[in-house]
Amino acid sequence: MDRTTRRTGAAVRRASDAVAAPSLERAALRERAARVLETNWTGTSTVPSRTLYPHQWSWDSAFVAIGSRHVSPLRAQLELETLFDAQWGDGRVPHIVFNPSVPLDAYFPSPDFWRSSTSGRAAGAPRSVQTSGIVQPPVHALAAWLVHRADPGLSRSRSFLARVYPKLAAWHRYLLHRRDLGGGGLASVIHPWEQGMDNSPCWDSPLSRIAPAPARAFRRADLEHGAPDDRPTDLDYGRYVRLATDYRNGRYADGQGEFAVEDPSFNALLIASEHALARIACELGAAGTARHARAERLTAALVERLWDPTTGMFFCRDLRGAADGHHAPRAPGHDTPRTAGRSSPPALIPEYGVSGLIPLILPTLPRHVTAGLLRVARGPRFGLGTTVRLVPSYDLTGPAFDPHRYWRGPAWFNTNWLIERGLRLHGEHAEAERLRAALLGTALDTAFAEYVDPYTGRGCGARSFAWSAALALDLLQEPRERHEGGTWG
Repeated sequence: MDRTTRRTGAAVRRASDAVAAPSLERAALRERAARVLETNWTGTSTVPSRTLYPHQWSWDSAFVAIGSRHVSPLRAQLELETLFDAQWGDGRVPHIVFNPSVPLDAYFPSPDFWRSSTSGRAAGAPRSVQTSGIVQPPVHALAAWLVHRADPGLSRSRSFLARVYPKLAAWHRYLLHRRDLGGGGLASVIHPWEQGMDNSPCWDSPLSRIAPAPARAFRRADLEHGAPDDRPTDLDYGRYVRLATDYRNGRYADGQGEFAVEDPSFNALLIASEHALARIACELGAAGTARHARAERLTAALVERLWDPTTGMFFCRDLRGAADGHHAPRAPGHDTPRTAGRSSPPALIPEYGVSGLIPLILPTLPRHVTAGLLRVARGPRFGLGTTVRLVPSYDLTGPAFDPHRYWRGPAWFNTNWLIERGLRLHGEHAEAERLRAALLGTALDTAFAEYVDPYTGRGCGARSFAWSAALALDLLQEPRERHEGGTWG
């Protein structure tokens, strides 16, 4: 056993102790997590970080609502309501809702870059608030259902679900119709920021075709709050800016850009949200059968288009890439790409990102698919239960792995929270409990860091990060309480 394995084992044992700790220690962790959310609360929503991210982010707010429901169901409802007040007429939910009291130079791209009220007019951007023009993963129906379950009486008295359901339905319609760029039923992302795992090596190949914006065209505010070695490179950031600029200049019309990718995590969250919308429909007195059926069709499309049986993994599909052997996924280990025999669907991106494990949250995955994902998760690429403290964001054996650089290796609380739910859903309760313990121990050790070294658990990025605190609050609940009433509450 090497020193890294010994350190990781010791860290996991400390984390297990945190879960089994006396109620006084658990109460202290709960109090600290609640204090982070209180500090980051603006009066209408929660910022991810007071320094690095001073506005409201879409999927951050969904995870914040999931956690804050345990301390204030009312605030959790307000979190989602504030976000959906900024929804565009075409149904999209913007990835940032800007706080007008924050100086323009505090974050880039700022409202004057996106120009939502003018460039987004044809797509129905709101006039009363400034937003970005791109989206983030659709976790919101899951969050709305869990928030309702936390206090059904309050939810019903405020007509929370009745008011948010039409907005959630419009959001899903936008993704299922405007964003089905591949014609196979799945939603596509048109910018790496939309998928949420901004700097993942999964984007390197499709991004390589994008001419970066010149450095003089933007100023990186993120480098004022984070170490440059932990953040995206200037070259990648220039490509992000180019894609966003072109989308804005095209009046936010979908399907015209050079970047279009079907992502397994984004679509898995959409499918899980369809199941949640079915539950919400039933709560409101309507039939949820059609939504459950749609979720099943989307699950079948996900397996058909993004699952690779030769590797046991879901991969991203590059809709603008060439359909040739260069894009055939690598088999486990360091073998050359498989090109003989049954080939993978054209333009699959041969990178093992944590996004490919997130479909474990789906209740009706075929058994052989679930078994394959569990093998990959436990294997050398992700080290679940063996070599790491938390599941990394990218392949531990991959050439682009970096334990500290943004989404190129570090472990994140939200993706591990989703994997913990998936493990429990598929009966892997002991492994889920170990991961839960590691998450809580890491949250305590790092003061709710934005992300961590997967081996050591050392915190990186911002501290007092909102979703890290919120998901710790959720994990502090006993699994029976968190899962009461079904897969998603």
